[in-house]
Amino acid sequence: MAKSKDSDNYKVIAENRRARFDYAIEEDVECGIVLEGSEVKSLRQNGGNIAESYAAVEEGELWLVNSYIAPYAQAKTFTHEERRRRKLLVSRSELSRMWNATQRKGMTLVPMVMYFNHRGMAKVKLGIAKGKKLHDKRETEARRDWSRQKQRLLKDHS
Repeated sequence: MAKSKDSDNYKVIAENRRARFDYAIEEDVECGIVLEGSEVKSLRQNGGNIAESYAAVEEGELWLVNSYIAPYAQAKTFTHEERRRRKLLVSRSELSRMWNATQRKGMTLVPMVMYFNHRGMAKVKLGIAKGKKLHDKRETEARRDWSRQKQRLLKDHS
């Protein structure tokens, strides 16, 4: 079975692994991201991190705040700022829904994954989430441990 040309371009750049542990994700939204040329080249070399970042709706626009993109060594004069605010691209209806969720319902916009899609465009998957309390985190961890233990027991008995 031959691979299609489009599937070669899909590549995960950065992942926020703690997002699902710290937040209860209600839904996720795919967003485009406005980048400079040196940022794209740096991301192609896996130079990104979204672990401490968050998204915010400010003045009718969606922004990715505190994300890190490593400097691109070959871009000497036209380099980029590593932790600048980057604009995210979504439709107006998505933007108003996110604004409602954050302002009225007390939700948080958490970046979960940054990746290049099949067309080679940089995308960010945002989770509309509610922060977990300590007891919720413990419950999630206990559930995960039990499922792991159950798999081991099933594997040993078969």
